Amino acid sequence: MARPCRHTGCPNLVTSRSQKGFCDTHANERTNWYKHAQGKTSSERGYGYNWRKLRERVLERDKYLCQCDDCKATGRIRAANDVDHIVPKAKGGTDNMSNLRAINRECHRGKTSSVDSKISI
Repeated sequence: MARPCRHTGCPNLVTSRSQKGFCDTHANERTNWYKHAQGKTSSERGYGYNWRKLRERVLERDKYLCQCDDCKATGRIRAANDVDHIVPKAKGGTDNMSNLRAINRECHRGKTSSVDSKISI
């Protein structure tokens, strides 16, 4: 099944898993795509094999379309390339399917930065 390129705003489709979500135009972004700024892999942060399977199920359920409140309220149709915890794990959210939704990377960044600014450590 073809999916949108992971590069924000790219209209190209990716058909091979070996491309790690990036089209040939954005192939340079494949390098170290799994590393977080803190130097940990996604598996080390709790997003390993089981999460990737769950993430795929959520994206398929939502037909790879952004389900964020803003997009739904305005009728905007955007390709989703991330999965969002509606109630963040830091606030007691779980990996239950009912707490997960497909979301566009740009919308996800906006939501995450908004939530992070409200969480006191």
